[in-house]
Amino acid sequence: MTVEAHANSLKITRSDGLEVDLVPLQGLWTEQQYLRLTEQTNHLIEFTDGAIEVLPMPTSRHQTILLLLYERFKTAVQPTGGKVLVAPLRLRLRPGKFREPDILLLRSAGDPRYQDAFWLGADLVIEVVSPDRPERDTEEKVRDYAEAGIPEYWIVNPLDETVTVLTLEDQAYALHGIFHRGQRAISKLLDGFGIEVDEIFDAQ
Repeated sequence: MTVEAHANSLKITRSDGLEVDLVPLQGLWTEQQYLRLTEQTNHLIEFTDGAIEVLPMPTSRHQTILLLLYERFKTAVQPTGGKVLVAPLRLRLRPGKFREPDILLLRSAGDPRYQDAFWLGADLVIEVVSPDRPERDTEEKVRDYAEAGIPEYWIVNPLDETVTVLTLEDQAYALHGIFHRGQRAISKLLDGFGIEVDEIFDAQ
């Protein structure tokens, strides 16, 4: 099955060649239909109250940054039994809403939110900002992850080469820091953990 997403169209081409237009179904999808769809494609697809959004394919730079961050966070939490995974992996924020963060982290692999089909929460998520619609990561997901009670959110933005770290306070995110080249991005949640901004954006 292939999924094609454009500004005014959203189509699925089945293995038998039949093409199905999904736009008329927007707002009508159920969680079960969404989960079944995502199990039949390698596209990242997010779901909000009956509507789906197909995310753009990541670029080489996006993936290079992502893998460097994954290795650094994995090294940081492994000694204490933490778990770090990368997209595609669905994160259920609440009934009727799923996101696909670039990186998901739990400080304990025994956390009951750790599920096989999708996670029921996370301690920290990371998004590498996509150029097609930056506000998805810099505005919309700020609200979404705060609503879901995720303690820390890292926004890694290749467009201006900044790392923004947000921490949850009273059900809303507060700014822990905006880190630029020449600085070290630091976590509040993971005591002593940080990574040089230059290292992130110079990753090859």
